[in-house]
Amino acid sequence: MLERDLNSEKKTNARWNIFFMLAIICTINYIDRAVISVCMPQITEELAFSPETVGAILSAFFWGYALMQIPCGWLCDRFKPGKILLIGGLCWGIFQIFTGLISSSKLFMFIRTLLGVSEAPIYPAGAKLQSIWLPATERSRGSALVDVGSSLGNAFGAPLVALFVLWLDGWREALIAIGILTAIIVLICGRRLMTTPDTNKNVNQAERDYIKKALEEEWKANQIDNKKEKIKVELKQYFKHKSFWGMCFGFTCGNCIAYGLMTWGPMYLATVHHLDIKELGGALFIIYGVSVLGGLLGGTITDTLKRKFGKEKYNKIMHGNLLLIGVATGGAMLLLSQSTSIYMAIICITVALFFQKWSGCLYWTVPATLAQRNNIGTVGGCMNCVGNIGGAIIPLVIGAIVGSTGSYFLAILLFACFGLGIGLCSLVINFNKKIGE
Repeated sequence: MLERDLNSEKKTNARWNIFFMLAIICTINYIDRAVISVCMPQITEELAFSPETVGAILSAFFWGYALMQIPCGWLCDRFKPGKILLIGGLCWGIFQIFTGLISSSKLFMFIRTLLGVSEAPIYPAGAKLQSIWLPATERSRGSALVDVGSSLGNAFGAPLVALFVLWLDGWREALIAIGILTAIIVLICGRRLMTTPDTNKNVNQAERDYIKKALEEEWKANQIDNKKEKIKVELKQYFKHKSFWGMCFGFTCGNCIAYGLMTWGPMYLATVHHLDIKELGGALFIIYGVSVLGGLLGGTITDTLKRKFGKEKYNKIMHGNLLLIGVATGGAMLLLSQSTSIYMAIICITVALFFQKWSGCLYWTVPATLAQRNNIGTVGGCMNCVGNIGGAIIPLVIGAIVGSTGSYFLAILLFACFGLGIGLCSLVINFNKKIGE
């Protein structure tokens, strides 16, 4: 009787609480990334930084972030990912506080680099937590929850920072307040991420058995596949394949648009269209709020087409989607280069980021499509590393363009080229064949 009651017990959903906490941490993570861009017009006015110096400051974060991707993945494989994330989160809160206390451009660059280093574990830890908590059939939803946090962070970060600047009467006080808020939220959420299905008190036996059984079945399937395929592909073989580089450079084009607009977009709206801090917060909330739908809606449309037309049409579906995204993103940037209206500028940036989010969710499916099972993580790390190096370079390039020409026109045309690159790079990818087969 007791055995029947246990078997009929309804499983809890504590695993989704874990990913809800992770989404909150990812949201605050992106608030911390974007806060300096929102405050930069005031910082530049007070400290008289040149456009080139602003570009170097905005770029510094991404160098630390990109170079720590692979080391952080290694740490999360060998230690508790939740613990790595908790330590990193507390550090990025501390570095955010320090940012509000300094005036030297060199110190700004140094602290922003350390902020990038401390924020690097967010995605490697998220991927590792998926393998601990979620069956393979639920990981897309887990990944989507984390990725939505990036858009929500940009959407809510701008108005939140604007409110703090107005309430506390200055950018320094706002940065310090955001840093303290970060540390508090990471402490509250991060402690739950250090648990496992076996140690979390909110997981009942039914959910524990469900997770354990699914992970065991996945492990057995991997062992069977490895014995059948007997394929071992070294990393250098991927470097020789055009599909690999099409994936890396297509993803990089999208990252250059996303990071370029995240870092320089607020400065463009403030200097060209004369938005004050309050208006800037409202504009960025609209822009990034709509971009949340880009990833969710775009991924749903693409998955629906895959189910409807099957694997034999996979190449055409991916090429067609990414070409559409490239044309839409590039076209929006071309229109922005001719825009004189603030409303038109907001619409153009919103459309560009909507489609860029769509491209991001598609490119994150490519490592699993191209790589052998035992190389998926490494190939995905390579793609993310290359993409973030692009994200580190683009603020420097924009700063140099604006500093030398006194205009954003050529920078916006560069964004249009990156938009087209999202689609054109996809054409060299064979989505129907794994590298090494």
